[in-house]
Amino acid sequence: MLTYIIQVILFQVLFLVIYDFALSKETFFSKNRWYLIGTILLSFLLPLIKITTVKETITEEYLVLLPEIILSPEKVIEKQQWYQSINYLDFIFLGGLLVFLIVFLIKITQLFNLVYKNNVVKKEGYSLVLIPNTTKAFSFFNFIFLGEKISDEKTEKIIAHELVHINQKHSLDLLFFEILKIVMWFNPMVRIYQKRITLVHEFLSDEIVSKTANQGNYINNLLSEVFQVQEMSFVNQFYKNSLIKKRIAMMTKSRSKQSKQLKYLVLIPVLISMLFYTACSEKESISISPVLETQKIFTSLDKKPVETDRQSYMDFYMGDKLPNTKEYSLEELTEEEKEEFLAMTEKFKDNSTVQLKIFEGLNNRKVVAFSLFINKSELGKYERKQGDMVPMIELDVFPTFPGCSDGDKDCFSKSMTDYVKENFDVSLADNLNLRKGKQRIFVKFKITKTGNIEDIEVRAPHPDLKSHAEQLAKNLPQMKPGEKDNKVVNVGYVLPITFNVQ
Repeated sequence: MLTYIIQVILFQVLFLVIYDFALSKETFFSKNRWYLIGTILLSFLLPLIKITTVKETITEEYLVLLPEIILSPEKVIEKQQWYQSINYLDFIFLGGLLVFLIVFLIKITQLFNLVYKNNVVKKEGYSLVLIPNTTKAFSFFNFIFLGEKISDEKTEKIIAHELVHINQKHSLDLLFFEILKIVMWFNPMVRIYQKRITLVHEFLSDEIVSKTANQGNYINNLLSEVFQVQEMSFVNQFYKNSLIKKRIAMMTKSRSKQSKQLKYLVLIPVLISMLFYTACSEKESISISPVLETQKIFTSLDKKPVETDRQSYMDFYMGDKLPNTKEYSLEELTEEEKEEFLAMTEKFKDNSTVQLKIFEGLNNRKVVAFSLFINKSELGKYERKQGDMVPMIELDVFPTFPGCSDGDKDCFSKSMTDYVKENFDVSLADNLNLRKGKQRIFVKFKITKTGNIEDIEVRAPHPDLKSHAEQLAKNLPQMKPGEKDNKVVNVGYVLPITFNVQ
């Protein structure tokens, strides 16, 4: 989630930079309005789009799942006090959301009180709310709020101005940004967006009203009196001192040439770059806790399965072809599914003819498919994605750990286990905020064609453990690389490390 939020904010910054430097000074007000609304929506959608074909064409590498390493199974890490189990980031986020929601509701209540307590005159297409002893002038949806101290001459032009806001539904825009400000209260870019679109709303209204009235008189009305301001960011203010200079400058500005609309085309390469960025970035999986159900064995997802007498989080698939559904990597599984899958791989670790893969099954369940039934021609056609787990049998020569014989995979696994047990400091977990039960760390790395360790990625239940595991992987010795089809290849690994918290 943190990665998603950072990407959203970065995209919003880039969109606003383009707007401020290329578009804000042009008189295409309607297009600028939709640019601001459209780009903030895109900033939330783009990080969710993953073009897998881009990722697949970058490079080909092989990934092997190493045996799980259990650190000191007899060691018990004591459970910490209740206050140490609180996720303070979630607490801060929800606290901020609640505060901003309360502030918003208070302001909405103030508006309703103005309607309820003051004289409301029904007009064609709007309702005029007369506020005594003020010179306030603003609108919210179909209500125009007008101070009784404003002269009749100015009242006519103010109503004409506010009617543009009403007819063009500007309040919907402001309310949309107000909701975003509540949900993303920590994101300053939403407030900047709201200020930009508020100014565009005023440009739109000024443009229309100044066409029907004398522009000079209209400008003089803006300058001749200081109107009071209602301190609410989601209402359309007729007068706001900080915006007057910009509004007058835009009204007296010559209309932009139509050819300058080509500036909007700069969005095309920007969007393409953003899609490449999100495609190449690590996808953050959203885990939904699975439910224990009666395990089923499928020979085809179109046929009725056979039910077993045991409970499991995933089903079995034993067809003669792989399922034609989405394939999952180890990182996309929930903790319960990982535990079940790793137990299965342990059973077949000495059988190099069995390959286990995970696919989308039925009723929101996943199925573990045995690729033992795939012949070599089909296996050769199977599309390998970057990061997929490939069985050791597909490597002609296995990478060699220092001190082992060339290509000795058993020695490699044993040496890796010994290395982790000797160098991983499990006592680091003694004072961390960890939930009770089994805890796992997954260390993903690549042995390159030169035998170096690169592309280290770690998933751990705490940042301190993550840093320690990353350093552990960085300190691995240089190895002799693996080979496939008489070519030295990059070989990726996922190393599971397990310990207990009680």
